[in-house]
Amino acid sequence: MSQVKRVQGGASSFWESLRIYQDPRMAKIALLGFISGFPWVLIGSALSLWLKEDGLSRSTIGWAGLVFGVYAVNFLWAPLVDRVQIPFLSDRLGRRRAWIVSLQLIILLGLVIWSFSDPAVNLAIVISVALMIAIASATQDISVDALRIEQVGEDEGNAMAAGAAVAVVGWWTGFKLGGAATLFLAQWFEQAGVVGYWQATFLVLGLVIVASNLALMFVPEAKHKNSFTTKDQTLPGSNASTGHLQFFRRTCGWLADTLIEPLLSFFRRNGIAIALTVLGFIFLFKIGEAFLGRMSIVFYKEIGFSKNDIAVYSKGLGWVTTVAFTILGGLFAVRAGLVRAMFLAGFLMAATNLLFSLLAWSGKSEALFAFAVVMDDLTGAFATVTFVAFISMLVDRSYTATQYALLASIGTAGRTLFASSSGAMVDWLDGDWGLFFIITAAMVTPSLVCLWIIRHRLAAMLAGVEVSRWGKTGSARS
Repeated sequence: MSQVKRVQGGASSFWESLRIYQDPRMAKIALLGFISGFPWVLIGSALSLWLKEDGLSRSTIGWAGLVFGVYAVNFLWAPLVDRVQIPFLSDRLGRRRAWIVSLQLIILLGLVIWSFSDPAVNLAIVISVALMIAIASATQDISVDALRIEQVGEDEGNAMAAGAAVAVVGWWTGFKLGGAATLFLAQWFEQAGVVGYWQATFLVLGLVIVASNLALMFVPEAKHKNSFTTKDQTLPGSNASTGHLQFFRRTCGWLADTLIEPLLSFFRRNGIAIALTVLGFIFLFKIGEAFLGRMSIVFYKEIGFSKNDIAVYSKGLGWVTTVAFTILGGLFAVRAGLVRAMFLAGFLMAATNLLFSLLAWSGKSEALFAFAVVMDDLTGAFATVTFVAFISMLVDRSYTATQYALLASIGTAGRTLFASSSGAMVDWLDGDWGLFFIITAAMVTPSLVCLWIIRHRLAAMLAGVEVSRWGKTGSARS
């Protein structure tokens, strides 16, 4: 307790805390966030509205969201991304950047294929490309997250929290402003009389991928000690002359070193009871938000808003709110503590979902639409930055990419796999959007119950982590 008080007593003032955002590393972290967030525009907002305007049902649009399921299991191949080098590129760009560039090229290829596709005729091709983009995006996130975390030293507690906030700002910039640009562009092509206006839009969006790769060259990457190029850690089967017994030994050793050990490390660091309950909380926390988000753009379209309206209110105005409250949320998480912040975020997410029920019952109202979007983005930004900071602090630096990918994937599982049934739920409710949003508001309850059960032990654990890592410069309040 005395340690915690000493840490709290050394907390800097609000303005001193704010100065951390002037660190040049924050701009580079924001870029990484943008690279991570932009693909969600393609397989989220753009794909959903494309399918809606081509006459597909709510259920089909919802089930198309199953492609997001790869984000929930990308930890399975995180050890490979964490340690395997890309031929030619890794030596020149660094391991992390080589992976990111390679996967960005796959996303660019997907956009080109989409530009020649019609979902009403070749839905299987469109969804297959969406899956390809999702796999590439989920895989690049492994390197993006690791590169982001490695920009900040282990003993820089405030910088880590600020970096989490800035990463979220970058992600939302890619998702919100990228989404606004996509919708404006699609609307412009449509009004100009372009028959395949979505296809033309995807071609232009390819330029964003190219620009992102050029900007990535300004993000430095540290040299890594671990690599499969060493004698004892070559990939299984990499030597054709290896006997069956040696092949089996190498395979077991490789799995133990790159997958099993990082998982065991997480449980050793936190204890089995805390680890399991934390994983339960991470899994359940954002399910309601995901149900709302998966169907939101369909809802906006059905009650009469145009692509430009959605771009202005949901994307443009939402971006301003998100950026402002992500920064403030990061500061609040540092000074007030993550456990309290997550409780508050959960209650706010439930409350703001109810605003969309009011919008559904009142009909098209630009004022209520703007207010609902602002409040939803405010709470979403606060919840996300707190969530990212929480996961980042649990990561063992010996297994940065693997553990972060594992925890982030568990959080993604609920809000991607379950949310794919959102369209079917709206159809089952006979299009009763108001009731649908009430149900989504109630979905946060199980996660808050998990958090309440372990609140004291989790607070003590976080305080211990912060004291041991950060010394007197961190904040141990929870």
